Amino acid sequence: MDPHLTSIADQLWQAELTREPIAPVRDRLAELAAGADLLTAAYQVQQFNTQRRIDGGARLVGRKIGLTSVAVQRQLGVDSPDFGALFADMAVGDGEEIAASRLMQPKAEAEIALVLERDLPHGKHTVADLIAATAYALPAIEVVGSRIANWDIRLADTVADNASSGLFVLGTRPVSLGRLDLAGCGMTMERRGEPVSVGAGAACLGNPLNAAVWLADTLARLGTPLRAGDVLMTGALGPMVAVQPGDVFTAQIEGLGAVSAVFGH
Repeated sequence: MDPHLTSIADQLWQAELTREPIAPVRDRLAELAAGADLLTAAYQVQQFNTQRRIDGGARLVGRKIGLTSVAVQRQLGVDSPDFGALFADMAVGDGEEIAASRLMQPKAEAEIALVLERDLPHGKHTVADLIAATAYALPAIEVVGSRIANWDIRLADTVADNASSGLFVLGTRPVSLGRLDLAGCGMTMERRGEPVSVGAGAACLGNPLNAAVWLADTLARLGTPLRAGDVLMTGALGPMVAVQPGDVFTAQIEGLGAVSAVFGH
């Protein structure tokens, strides 16, 4: 990779280690792309740090999909989602307290997670492929975080920053897809009993399976296909909510049950 791109990856890496956010990287990425695809350069930065984590012993356990809301896509001037890597050390137990030291400008959003039992290696997948490959679904809360100061992000910033990944919390009652209406299921996320985010499966590209198909196709095309056992965080079902110390969020998703994220002081 271009050493200048490596320097951007290093800055994001250090921001994660020190918990000190940095200025947006999009302008530097645009200069370095020099007429080439800006998004490609941003994903190169992401992949560099993904590989660095793997080389350091971290275990890749799946992927997250971001920007599945049409409204958010318009806000950032894009027409497709993005993706980031999930590692085992990013997983938090349902109801387990999350130490403030693990967080960077955290926000919570409720999602549907899919867990695969088959590989998805094809260049073009169908919804049927995704249904056949999915072992079960779980309710989930993603705790997104940004290494970019004040969440001053555009598409290139969030892609380079591993799609603003932070932590993820999975529910513990697996449900087969045949028992779910993924598009029609309602979601309510509460903070200590007060509703703070409401949505439905249709908010995620019309259906979370549409987002999963996009991810499977994209990763297969890049030579890093989804594998059996992978966790797919399919995208927010409603607006994300800023997290404050001591918050307790509980997301209830129709047909899937509840999952809670508990934040320490």
